[in-house]
Amino acid sequence: MKTGSRDKMEGTFHKVKGKIKELAGKLGDNPKLEAEGTIEKAGGKVQEKVGKAKKILGK
Repeated sequence: MKTGSRDKMEGTFHKVKGKIKELAGKLGDNPKLEAEGTIEKAGGKVQEKVGKAKKILGK
Protein backbone atom coordinates (compact mmCIF):
# COMPACT_ATOMS: atom_id res chain seq x y z
CA MET A 1 0.00 0.00 0.00
CA LYS A 2 1.35 3.42 -0.90
CA THR A 3 2.15 5.79 1.96
CA GLY A 4 -0.42 8.35 0.80
CA SER A 5 -3.23 5.81 0.94
CA ARG A 6 -1.96 4.49 4.26
CA ASP A 7 -1.83 7.99 5.80
CA LYS A 8 -5.32 8.75 4.55
CA MET A 9 -6.67 5.48 5.97
CA GLU A 10 -4.96 5.97 9.35
CA GLY A 11 -6.17 9.57 9.44
CA THR A 12 -9.74 8.44 8.96
CA PHE A 13 -9.29 5.86 11.73
CA HIS A 14 -8.02 8.51 14.14
CA LYS A 15 -10.85 10.88 13.22
CA VAL A 16 -13.43 8.21 14.05
CA LYS A 17 -11.62 7.14 17.22
CA GLY A 18 -11.37 10.79 18.31
CA LYS A 19 -15.08 11.37 17.67
CA ILE A 20 -15.95 8.33 19.80
CA LYS A 21 -13.72 9.55 22.66
CA GLU A 22 -15.19 13.03 22.38
CA LEU A 23 -18.74 11.68 22.54
CA ALA A 24 -17.89 9.36 25.45
CA GLY A 25 -16.38 12.32 27.32
CA LYS A 26 -19.53 14.38 26.79
CA LEU A 27 -21.85 11.58 27.84
CA GLY A 28 -19.73 10.61 30.83
CA ASP A 29 -19.16 14.23 31.87
CA ASN A 30 -15.40 13.72 31.52
CA PRO A 31 -13.80 16.88 30.08
CA LYS A 32 -10.34 15.26 29.90
CA LEU A 33 -11.58 12.43 27.68
CA GLU A 34 -13.56 14.89 25.58
CA ALA A 35 -10.42 17.01 25.06
CA GLU A 36 -8.37 13.92 24.15
CA GLY A 37 -11.00 13.03 21.56
CA THR A 38 -10.96 16.52 20.09
CA ILE A 39 -7.17 16.46 19.79
CA GLU A 40 -7.12 12.99 18.25
CA LYS A 41 -9.84 13.95 15.78
CA ALA A 42 -7.85 17.03 14.72
CA GLY A 43 -4.70 14.93 14.34
CA GLY A 44 -6.62 12.51 12.17
CA LYS A 45 -7.78 15.32 9.91
CA VAL A 46 -4.20 16.50 9.49
CA GLN A 47 -2.93 13.00 8.73
CA GLU A 48 -5.73 12.52 6.22
CA LYS A 49 -4.72 15.76 4.44
CA VAL A 50 -1.07 14.65 4.39
CA GLY A 51 -2.17 11.39 2.78
CA LYS A 52 -4.13 13.27 0.12
CA ALA A 53 -1.14 15.51 -0.60
CA LYS A 54 1.20 12.51 -0.89
CA LYS A 55 -1.22 10.83 -3.25
CA ILE A 56 -1.36 13.93 -5.46
CA LEU A 57 2.42 14.28 -5.46
CA GLY A 58 2.82 10.59 -6.21
CA LYS A 59 4.72 9.58 -3.09
